[in-house]
Amino acid sequence: MTEQELIQRCLNHDRAAQRLLYDRYKSAMYTLAYRITGDFDEANTALQDTFLSVFRNLAQYRGESTIGAWIKSILVRKAYQNAQKQPHYVLMEQLPTDTNPVDWGNDAIDADHLGKAILSLPEGARAVFVLIETEGFAHREVAEILGISEGTSKSQLNYAKKRLREMLVRRQE
Repeated sequence: MTEQELIQRCLNHDRAAQRLLYDRYKSAMYTLAYRITGDFDEANTALQDTFLSVFRNLAQYRGESTIGAWIKSILVRKAYQNAQKQPHYVLMEQLPTDTNPVDWGNDAIDADHLGKAILSLPEGARAVFVLIETEGFAHREVAEILGISEGTSKSQLNYAKKRLREMLVRRQE
């Protein structure tokens, strides 16, 4: 079934088509929601809120991008809103200490340590970092999605990178 056929069937309230659309995108969207919120339950809430919004507003989808990109933009907004409502903290003591030192240079970065360090960033900086560095969005797109200026997006990214460097350097000492 083509994307357009799937969308049309969803617009006709075909539950099987809606389930197919959900199943097609749920894993990738949940992963992104978790990266933004830093919390499994909030990521799940963002995912459910996103698909409710998708099915309620599918008639407004203009086809200017893929349906996956459209869903992703809705999810990012929902996850970011949820993350702002519920601040979470990861204590530095909770970061792993049983691995080799991390270096920004040629050595490999411990993925678990880096992931936890990213989750410890403040919500705004974490969202901008994830969207730009892992999802490939441009500052202009991030600014539009999150409702911030491009300058704020750039500032948040620089702050996130600085904090991550500090955490990883501290780890080496």
